[in-house]
Amino acid sequence: MNLQLAKQQWQPIAASTDLIPRHVFHAQLFGRELAVWRADDGHVNAWENRCLHRGVRLSIGINDGRELVCQYHGWRYANRTAGCTYIPAHPADAPARTICNNQYPVIEKDGLIWSCMADDQPEYSSTGFLSGEKLVLRSIPVNATVDVLLEQLTDHADNRDNINLQSTNPHATHVSLSINDQHDNHQIDFFLQPVDSHRTVIRAILSGVQSNTNESDKLHNLYRYNTTLTEIRELAENEMQRLETPEPWEVVIKPVSELLAHMPEASNRANGLLRVKVASTDNTATAIKSLELVSIEDQLPTFHAGAHIDVHLPNGLIRQYSLTNAPGQTDRYIIGVKRESHSSGGSSYIHDSLKIDDVIAISAPRNNFPLRRDAVKTILIAGGIGITPLLSMATAMHHSAQPFQLHYFVQGEDHQAFSEVLSRFETSLIVHTALDPAETQSRLNEILQDYQDAHHVYVCGPGPMLDATRSIAEKNHWPDNSVHFEYFKNTQTQDDTVPFTVSLARSGLTLQVPSGRTLLEVLRENNVDLPSSCEQGACGTCRVAVTAGEPLHQDVYLSHTEQQRGDCMMTCVSRAKTDSLTLDI
Repeated sequence: MNLQLAKQQWQPIAASTDLIPRHVFHAQLFGRELAVWRADDGHVNAWENRCLHRGVRLSIGINDGRELVCQYHGWRYANRTAGCTYIPAHPADAPARTICNNQYPVIEKDGLIWSCMADDQPEYSSTGFLSGEKLVLRSIPVNATVDVLLEQLTDHADNRDNINLQSTNPHATHVSLSINDQHDNHQIDFFLQPVDSHRTVIRAILSGVQSNTNESDKLHNLYRYNTTLTEIRELAENEMQRLETPEPWEVVIKPVSELLAHMPEASNRANGLLRVKVASTDNTATAIKSLELVSIEDQLPTFHAGAHIDVHLPNGLIRQYSLTNAPGQTDRYIIGVKRESHSSGGSSYIHDSLKIDDVIAISAPRNNFPLRRDAVKTILIAGGIGITPLLSMATAMHHSAQPFQLHYFVQGEDHQAFSEVLSRFETSLIVHTALDPAETQSRLNEILQDYQDAHHVYVCGPGPMLDATRSIAEKNHWPDNSVHFEYFKNTQTQDDTVPFTVSLARSGLTLQVPSGRTLLEVLRENNVDLPSSCEQGACGTCRVAVTAGEPLHQDVYLSHTEQQRGDCMMTCVSRAKTDSLTLDI
């Protein structure tokens, strides 16, 4: 067998029946171990059989239908992309487009799963099977080389009057035998899977079985072919004992990069734009429209529960919207958009002008509102359109059978969005309808009155509701690091009257920030490239570290504890209490 040429061809790595629901199959090809699994959407994945964290085999991991979970430390990898969706020790927004396992191409044809180790995959050429029923026979592992097995199969054909050797492929991994039976003519195709230099798996497909063949004849054929394969295995392994065992094939696995060798830092920098098409829309509630976005170019990036994207609209506006679907669903993104009564052109354009099949640009997902999956209990509190990021969290936890409560505050039943998805949560969902502010605060106090260790609360919705929730949680002794929130916008009054000086420790610049100008504007005017998104202190994208001076916080992103520490600030709205600040940029 020509090893280099064989690697350029599709080789079987499993039978379709090996990929049972919620199972991971351990395959091997050319010495390389593969974790092969079928997601609930039917997609088949073939990945390097190791977790990027400590190299533990993923074939002993958990297939939950959307993600593959390493059992050692709980790292999760998404269906289709192999992107890491969650790191327990670092639940913040890891750079998911970088932290990806190695993937290998997969085709499911003729009852087998095929893969190829070539950079440029050839087209799959279906074997010339006989008409009639095709039957995939059980695989036979053999401690012998492909060449020795090929020799035994050829000898078997030569020694049988009713068996003819039809063909072999140029790289000696496929043998086709024609059997002239007294009742029927059959064809059996042997595919020799090169597991390693001295180990092979025989996979076979029987074709030409007619529909009127009775069951006893079918069983007789299966018994005969099983006996034949067993004989060939024994002959091949006996022959291998007389030969020198070849050296195992060396598998080159690239070392883990420095980025992956350590827990990643939270990433706020926007990635390159992606082109997506509006696949469908739905008026999911009063004044709320959902949009399904699918890629027209590459696979959509992996994301974490709670993530959002920047949507670049054709009218020139950029708006941020949370992803409502859960990690592992990377074939599409779903967002919900509320029509704002005083829209500046974003929500009104989406509701009135954006149509199915329109192409728009979006950013890769970013997450300033990450979900911890190690909580003993999780409480989700949504107000109105604030359901969108919490829907992603609830879907992820429901799918993993993690305990949570979702409290959904709405004006009325017609304002309840994404009802079909919410119906899956059953007793975990509690809808609070038509409450006034005093009743809402009373209900929030009931929800948050019993804090215990490892409980976490996530809240998203109108600013007054978030302010009330955070205040009530503080009174009920919830620690800051257990209360997570995301504001859609910053409604606080901004004071930009006092000028100040800023020194950039790394750049060596000293700049003056006059009254009426933001720190972010001054930085950009002086060619200091700093990422930003909302530019109103709500998203955390423009966060920088403060090494000297006391910032005047005017954002709604940092917690009270983070603001009191004074070691970071949002450059888009925050300023200085002292005459000067020193920033770590």
